[in-house]
Amino acid sequence: MVILHIEDAEMEEKALGFLAGRYSFKTWDNRDLMLPEPALGELAAQGISFRSKGPATYEHFLAPLRNSLALTV
Repeated sequence: MVILHIEDAEMEEKALGFLAGRYSFKTWDNRDLMLPEPALGELAAQGISFRSKGPATYEHFLAPLRNSLALTV
């Protein structure tokens, strides 16, 4: 799995539309995507521009364990 960043919202929509049903992926609000390496070539072939951030780390696979807001006791 690799992390990539898509610069504009229109390209992101095109990428998500292409990936849906073909590959499993995860996306974040900042337009980062985590997807399998074979998908990169197919995205490029579709004319979707992106910047690779490198391999996904263990933290990318985990859901946040707790809310960032502190609870008052």
